[in-house]
Amino acid sequence: MHGPVPPLRMKPNSSIFVGMSKRALRKYVAELNREALAEQLLDLYERFPEVKTYYDFVFNPREDALLRDAKIRISKEYAPRGKRKPKARRSVAQKYIRQFRVLGVDPALLADLMAFNLETASRFERTRRCPDAFYRSMYNSCREWAQFLVLNGLWQESAGRFEAFLGLVRKGAWPNRDQFEALAEQLEINT
Repeated sequence: MHGPVPPLRMKPNSSIFVGMSKRALRKYVAELNREALAEQLLDLYERFPEVKTYYDFVFNPREDALLRDAKIRISKEYAPRGKRKPKARRSVAQKYIRQFRVLGVDPALLADLMAFNLETASRFERTRRCPDAFYRSMYNSCREWAQFLVLNGLWQESAGRFEAFLGLVRKGAWPNRDQFEALAEQLEINT
């Protein structure tokens, strides 16, 4: 390696570490020779799962396989195999959605995953008594999905799927269906 790594600085009155600036990092990387830089990248690849996931995706972007794996995992969250009890955690889908955004997956595939999560949750809701937090969290997911569709120009091709999901919300008489209706009205006005 080329010289010692600069120590992390701490903000005054804070226990949160602050790393080096982008400018300082660029300068540091520019000073490294090719072999040292390659060594550091390999070290990062081995140490950090996020770096490994990123480079695996960059060199072999199997978006369909990633989407399939994410859908399987989300399905298991709401309908596990065997006698296990479903956990129905929104955070599982959110983790995949966040990962897809970081990796730069095709927006249409990401929109499909967001819709799949809501549709799977609505199937789960039909067979269970769900707490209010479940409905709030599904509204948040729906709002994020709608915003994503509009921002990425996917609203026209996904409007039918959105309306179908809204139909499930109405049919299930969700306690917060008024929020979903208001969101749908807002989308009609803005699109």
